[in-house]
Amino acid sequence: MKYWQLLASFVLAMVLFLFPLSAQAASSSSITRSAGDELKGKDYSGQTLIGTEFTNVNLENANFSNADLRGGVFNGTVLQGVNLHGVDFSEGIAYLAKFKDADLSDAVLTDAMMLRSTFDNVEITGADFTNAVLDGPQVKKLCTKASGVNSKTGVDTRESLGCK
Repeated sequence: MKYWQLLASFVLAMVLFLFPLSAQAASSSSITRSAGDELKGKDYSGQTLIGTEFTNVNLENANFSNADLRGGVFNGTVLQGVNLHGVDFSEGIAYLAKFKDADLSDAVLTDAMMLRSTFDNVEITGADFTNAVLDGPQVKKLCTKASGVNSKTGVDTRESLGCK
């Protein structure tokens, strides 16, 4: 029995040595990049933007109100003064995003990954953060102003953030 195990191990090692598994990197071809300020103040309201990626862009004062951004990505993005009222950002990713003076009222942010993002002076009345992942200090900051119930999901904002 030991002989067969040794032989099988040797054959497996030879196969992996002769036919190594290749590493594949994710393509960044679908990522939105902007060299200038061309996306500042742009109107995306009511649009279907499922899975759209915004990376290292300045979206200052852009309007995403009532847009469908499910599975969208804001990576290293400036979101100062952005209107996200009523947006569906469920299962989205906001990593290193800077939400400042942004309107997130009545937004659906369920299951969103929002780590390393900051929320300064944002409006979150009626926002649903159910199962969203945020940094602890940001949750505490949001809990100080959390109120209301989301009109689409019926979830209380304070409950969705886990406020005490």
